[in-house]
Amino acid sequence: MYEERDSRLVPGAVLWRAAGPGRTVLPDGCMDLMWVSGRLVVAGPDTGPHPAGEVPGRAVAGLRFAPGTAPALLGVPARELRDLRVDLADLWPGPEVRRTGERIAAYEDPCAGLEAAARRRAAATAPPDPLLGQVVARLRAGEGVAATAAAVGLGERRLHRLSLDAFGYGPRLLGRVLRLQRALALSRRGLAQAEVAYAAGYADQAHLTREVRALAGVTPGAYAAGWAGANSETSQPSGSRTTA
Repeated sequence: MYEERDSRLVPGAVLWRAAGPGRTVLPDGCMDLMWVSGRLVVAGPDTGPHPAGEVPGRAVAGLRFAPGTAPALLGVPARELRDLRVDLADLWPGPEVRRTGERIAAYEDPCAGLEAAARRRAAATAPPDPLLGQVVARLRAGEGVAATAAAVGLGERRLHRLSLDAFGYGPRLLGRVLRLQRALALSRRGLAQAEVAYAAGYADQAHLTREVRALAGVTPGAYAAGWAGANSETSQPSGSRTTA
């Protein structure tokens, strides 16, 4: 079972919960703060699929941050967490982690506790650079790296360094990940693969297949079939866009 809802307190973030057998998590440019059996765990930005059950726990509550927004709040460059799942205690002082955990545990709904904790932390830290939102928006729209750098007034090298800290990888890979998510969303709508390739901005269907296989570990057809099969058994919210 998986469900999610938009956060009302943390801009751009999504609250989610999962119970029972999990599904493979696919790259989406985001980072998550998770409450797992009383532990606080951070999921860094992914460059490939991560298997279900990687973080042990029958029930998980999470707060998924929009691309580029978590590092300022966590105080850790995203590049240091790429493809990792780490305890928050490895990043923050022990007393702060314990206080945060106690506050979350006081909530009947741990998602609400995570949301409140993130809002409290955000009030005490500098906000992320607004330039990052522009970078994400342009790459999500399919703009190239050179054009994005020029539009936000940065050289490509400077944009690359900024992206490593904010997103965990360079803008070229972030653009590929965001395009992957466009393609998966179109596949879930039942579009033919040739239509998905064209609408998502791939050169052709073969290009789509190579990219989905490289980033998601499956072919577009296998993803669409798996989605349809899971959806026939249980209602899946839009947030399962990040799973396979």
